[in-house]
This record gives sequence, structure tokens and C-alpha cells, in this order.
Amino acid sequence: MAEGGNVTEEDVGQVNARNIFGDPSDSYLMKDVSDIELHLGELDITSQDEHVLDELDEFIQRNLEDNLVKEALNKGVDLRQYSKQIETDLREVEDDSIQDYIKESKNIANLHQQIKACDGILETMENMLSGFQIDLKSISAEIQTLQEQSLRMNIKLKNRQAIKSELSQFIDELIVPESMIYAINDLQPTEQTFIEQLHELSHKINIVKEQGFKGAMACNDVRDVLEKLKLKAVSKIREFVLQRVYQCRKPMSNYQVPQNALLKYRYFFEFLLMHHQQVAREIRDEYVDTMSKIYSAYFGGYIAKLMKLQYEELAGKDDLMGVEDTAKARGFFSSKTPLKNRSTIFSLGSRGQVLTDLLEEPIIVPHAAQKTEKRYSYEALFRSQHFALLDNACREYLFLCDFFLVSGNQATKLFVSVMGKVITVFNKHMTSYIATCYDAIAIFLCIHIIHRYKIIMLKREVPILEKYWDTLLDSLWPRFMKMVELNAQSVKQTDPQKLGNIDIQPHYITRRYAEFSGAINSLNESFPDERVLKCLGKLQREVESFILRRASEFVKRKDHLVFLINNYDMMIQVIQERTTDDSKESDSFQQTLNTKIQEYIEEVLSPYFGGMMTFVKETEPMIERGQAQSIRVNEGQVTQLVRDFAVRWKAAIEGMNSELMRSFSNFKNGTQILQGALAQLIQYYHRFQKILSQPPFSRLACRTELINIHHVMVEVKKHKTAF
Repeated sequence: MAEGGNVTEEDVGQVNARNIFGDPSDSYLMKDVSDIELHLGELDITSQDEHVLDELDEFIQRNLEDNLVKEALNKGVDLRQYSKQIETDLREVEDDSIQDYIKESKNIANLHQQIKACDGILETMENMLSGFQIDLKSISAEIQTLQEQSLRMNIKLKNRQAIKSELSQFIDELIVPESMIYAINDLQPTEQTFIEQLHELSHKINIVKEQGFKGAMACNDVRDVLEKLKLKAVSKIREFVLQRVYQCRKPMSNYQVPQNALLKYRYFFEFLLMHHQQVAREIRDEYVDTMSKIYSAYFGGYIAKLMKLQYEELAGKDDLMGVEDTAKARGFFSSKTPLKNRSTIFSLGSRGQVLTDLLEEPIIVPHAAQKTEKRYSYEALFRSQHFALLDNACREYLFLCDFFLVSGNQATKLFVSVMGKVITVFNKHMTSYIATCYDAIAIFLCIHIIHRYKIIMLKREVPILEKYWDTLLDSLWPRFMKMVELNAQSVKQTDPQKLGNIDIQPHYITRRYAEFSGAINSLNESFPDERVLKCLGKLQREVESFILRRASEFVKRKDHLVFLINNYDMMIQVIQERTTDDSKESDSFQQTLNTKIQEYIEEVLSPYFGGMMTFVKETEPMIERGQAQSIRVNEGQVTQLVRDFAVRWKAAIEGMNSELMRSFSNFKNGTQILQGALAQLIQYYHRFQKILSQPPFSRLACRTELINIHHVMVEVKKHKTAF
């Protein structure tokens, strides 16, 4: 160390060298050896102490585990000598290290100074950062405080905005503007501004009531003003609506015009209903009373005027199917009676148009029809009456629901209040007419008109007349069935012997039945009903029974059959023309007709070829049973049959043709029967020839006189129908 306490670089180097490498005497190995020697030297002194021995033993064992000690012991080296050697080596290394350190003493000194400078800088920075940290803690606390203040201010702002919005709305809803006062007091109810302000007035009245229940004191400031405006508005609305209602009472006025005008101001009644129910009830009662009287008077007069347009000659209790065909009865089918004075009661004709083309046509205008002196059947008048009822009922029901704000049972009750008298008028009229009506087709057409009008009302979604329709059907069906029953009874009670001269042509009773059955069945196809089939079945049985009784009046079997064939053929033709589907009547009649035609063919062939036919019928079964040997051959009889056929067959065909054309009113049917008769003739002749070709007839000489069957067929083809 230099004098005066100054430290030289060499001193610093030596100090640092010792600090880095340590004192050689402190080396690990030397320390361990010295410690061993020390403990061994003290062994005798402390041999009495077991505790010291244990520590020594532990120390020795720990040092013996050292790698250098293990290596020295394994080599048998003396530890003292080895310790000295190690110490010498360490000193040399130490000296070398010190020299190296002294050489670098300047750099180390510079490094030491730099480190001290860095320590100073770092200390300054540490102080600065400590100050910053203190400042940041303060700023963080201030920021947190500001955040809390901002949150509180934001909540206050939202609350104030919410209060402002509700308060502004509350004030706006309570304030009665001058424009509203002016509109309610001075403007006409028809002006749009009045209607708009009426909506706003209703809203303010409701708001004041609501806020008044909540205890808002501001409501007291505007309640009187709103009450006065409400009364003024109610007064104006009442006067306006009642004027429109009273306009309907004017004679010859079209009540639909005021109704349509009221629909434009349907809010008026809604306002009254909410704010003045007494006036609303007054207006509704006044409307119901007015329209009830108007409808009652209108339909009462309309029905009375329409009934004057009915045919002058109406069906009476004597106009039944079995009544004798007098001059009066012949008017049903005769063209001598003008159609404008009478409708057919057993045929449909053009009457069915009320269910198709005329169903939704405009109603009949009585005064216009009277000018042209046009007449109508009852079903046409019924259609016009009930189409007017349907149209007015639908419009009235929709008006009541729309203007008076009712639905369901309330709408039904209000409708009954308005149209109840009209329904009563219709019920009385229908009851009186049905009781005296003897036109079954008219009644049945009315039934089907009702079915179609029910569908129309369902499409319009106004099923308000369902009860009336059902009541009317309950009255019409029994009358219809009663009329069919009366006709059946009239046929049953008809005495054929009292009908005068008999004729093979179709009887007028069967023609009436055919027309009537065809008409009813064609109408029943659209809405089938088992009741119709049941009552027509009874009528059919009575008519068939009458035909058989009438046919029994003929002396000749052939005329009997011709009469039956003509009647059955006529009934089938008429029924098939009137209906589109196969009916039970036509099927039953066709089977009977085929049977009668077959019988007639046998009858018409018998006068010309009866002998040959009898011979074939008697001989053919015996040959088929194998009894040909027992047949007694009468050559003369067979020869006579062969020669008669050869001489008469052509003339017989011409005679049958003429007879059939005269007998049958239906030319087509007569031609078909002729073809059937000729075909039957060919079959008989073929069977006759076949019998003659069998023993014992095969040896007869007359076989050579047989006419070739092909000649007969050629002649038959000449009479073949061209249609």
C-alpha cells in the first residue's frame, strides 16, 4: 500500500487477486488435511468424549468421499506430502495469476471507475423512478376519482334525459293546443282535420284519466277544458250521425248511400262508445229502429209486388199426375195455353235456369216487368226475393260489424234487431204460400236455391241467415214429399176403365211421370238426398201398377205389349235426356222393356211363322236329349212348313215392318224391335234347318225345297237401320 493511504494499481491488483483466488492456506485440500491433523492431535485429549468422536468420524467420512482424497488413498500417497505438494502448486498458480492481474490492473481500475459511475447513474435513475412511481400512484388515484365522478355524472345525465323525455311527453299529452280547440269547435265533422283532432282529443282524455288515477296534479288544469271539448265533439257527432240515419227515412231514397257515408266516419261511433256510451246507445237504437222499419216496409212491398207477376193460372189441388187429361189438364203440355199465363208443373223445361244462369242475376224490378207484362213461375220470384234478402243481409251484417264495432253473438243480436221483422215477413209469406202450393217442381227448385244461397253466404263469410234457411227447408221438404205422395195417390186411385178409349201410344200419366221424375232426379244430382229417392220410388211403383192396369184393358196380347213397350220406352228416353247419371228408375224400366220386347217379338212372328216356331220348340229339346228315334215324323206337316216359309217369308218381313212402324211412336225403337224380330226369325229358321239335317228328318225329300239362309239374311239386311 502506498504512503499517505493512496492505493496503487498494484495494491488493487493484489487485493483483487486475493479476493478472486483466495489465500493458498485456505485451499480446500490444505484445510481438510489440517483439520484431520487437528482432530487426530486432539484424539487423546477428547477420547473420553463420545460426542466428539462421533463428529470426527463424520468429518473423516465426509472428506474420504472427496474424489481427490479417494484418488490419493487409492495410490497410497502420503497425505502430508501430498498436501505440501498441492500447496506448492497452488502458490505457483497464485503467483502467475497475480502477475496477470497486475498487467490488467489499469483496465480493471477503469472498469471499477465505470462501474462506480454506472452505480451513480443507476442510483440517480432509481431516485427519479421512485419519484415517478410516487407521481403515478397519485395520478392513478386522481384518474379513479375522475372515473367515479364521470360515472356519477353519466347516471345523472341519463336520469335527467329520461325524466326530460317522459316529462316532455307528459306535458305534450296534457297540453290542449289551440288547433284542437279550433277544430273541435269550428270545423265541420266531415273535414279531415276535425277527425284527426278527434283522435288526439280521445287520446288526451284517456291520458288524463290514467294520470289522474296516479295522482298527477297537472290533470286538474286541463280536465275541464277536455270535458268541454268532449261534449262539443259528442254533440257534433250525434247531430251528424242522426242526420245520416234520418236521410234513410225519406221516401224513394237509397238507404245505401247514407250507409256508405257513415262507413267513412266509423271512428265517430268508436269515440262515442269510449267517451259517451249513452249517446252511442241512442244512435244505435235510432239506427236499429229506422232500418228495421225501412227493411220491413221495403221487403213487404217488394214481395207483394212480385207475387202479382206470377203466372195467372196456378196449379191447384186437382192438378195432379193421375187426374184425367181434360181440356184444362192438357194445358200443361199443349201449346194452346200461353206460357206467360201458366207454368208446367210436371216438366222442368227452362225453369232450371234459376239454379244456373239466373241464380245471381239482378233481382226482378216489379214496375219494369209490369210494363212488359212479363210473368214468372214461383221459383223465379222466390229466387229474386231471397237474393235480395241475401244481398241486403250480407251488406247489413258487415255494416253493423264495421260501424258499431260488434262481432260474434253481439253482431248476431244486433242483426236480428235490424232484420228480425224482415225475417218474420218472409216466414209468414212462405208459410202461407207453401200451404197452398201444388207445384212440386217449384218447391224442389226453391229447396235447391236455398242450398246454393247457403254456399254463397259461406263464401262471403256471413253465415247470418243459417237459422232462417234451415227453418225454410224444414217447411219445404214436408210439402214436397206431400206433393209427391198426392201425385202417387192420384195415380193409384185412377181407374183405367174411366179414361175412355184406349190407345197403344204412351199415356199422358206416364209422360207426366217421366218428365217429373227426370226433372227431380236431374236436380237431385247436385245435392243428393235419400228422401227424394224414397218418395220417387213409391211414385214409380204406382205408375208401373197403373201401366199394367191400363195395358190389361187391351184384348189382344200384342196390343198389350205394344202399349207397355211404348210407355216404358218413352219413360226411359225422357229420364235419360233429363239426367246425366244412370238412375235406378231407368235401369229398372230398361230391364222390364227388354223383357216385353222379347215377348212382343214372339207375338209378332207367330202369325207368320207360328207353325215353324212351334215345331222347333217341340222337336229341338228331344234331339238334344238324344230321343230322336222316338220322334214321329209327319212328312206332310214338315213339307207344308217348308213350302209355307218359301212362299211367305218375304211378304211376312214387309208386313212386320209396316206393322212395327205403325205401332211404335219412337221410330228408332220400332226399327230396333224390327231388327230384333228379324234376327229372331233367322235364328228360328237356322234351328229349323238344323233339325231337318238330323235323323229322322235327313231323308225327307222336302229338304231340297228349303230356302238358303243366306238369301234370307240378304233380305234382312235391306231393313237394317241407317242410324
